[in-house]
Amino acid sequence: MRLPRRAALGLLPLLLLLPPAPEAAKKPTPCHRCRGLVDKFNQGMVDTAKKNFGGGNTAWEEKTLSKYESSEIRLLEILEGLCESSDFECNQMLEAQEEHLEAWWLQLKSEYPDLFEWFCVKTLKVCCSPGTYGPDCLACQGGSQRPCSGNGHCSGDGSRQGDGSCRCHMGYQGPLCTDCMDGYFSSLRNETHSICTACDESCKTCSGLTNRDCGECEVGWVLDEGACV
Repeated sequence: MRLPRRAALGLLPLLLLLPPAPEAAKKPTPCHRCRGLVDKFNQGMVDTAKKNFGGGNTAWEEKTLSKYESSEIRLLEILEGLCESSDFECNQMLEAQEEHLEAWWLQLKSEYPDLFEWFCVKTLKVCCSPGTYGPDCLACQGGSQRPCSGNGHCSGDGSRQGDGSCRCHMGYQGPLCTDCMDGYFSSLRNETHSICTACDESCKTCSGLTNRDCGECEVGWVLDEGACV
């Protein structure tokens, strides 16, 4: 049955009060999936370290353990624990990349000890090293060692996405997050570091910590004898 127009309009305020429908969970990027697989693999290495050993003939254990440490048996145990049976994407990725993981385990682990760097960055090329971004893994704004001067987040950091621009932390602004927003003042600045410190609550702008260091008073405060009160 169709509601009368007046009744429908009466429901409008109630509809506006309803919480918005939850957004669909964002689909993990290839980099996130690769990193997740590597994290599980590394955890599997921890879980299988010195498995089933302890007590008894130490010399025999050390000899046997050294064989198990890099064995295909241990690799199989790690691989079997990587994905839940219901995790389709994890199992799909594992099936597609199992030969790469096997090659790293049996032949390349000593040369490339960082599985994430070798597997996700250099081999599959779905991630970048920290401090770099985009298809070609270019350095973030401010350089790969301290992106955004350490005062912000680089767009696409560690992934093959983003544009390398900076999203500054609270109190900072500018292309490299080295400038201070209103309500903050520069307490340290040199060629490599910039630190912005919050002004007194009475200051809109300031040069120091107290209400006598205000350049301009915040709304609701007035300048009286050199201080915002």
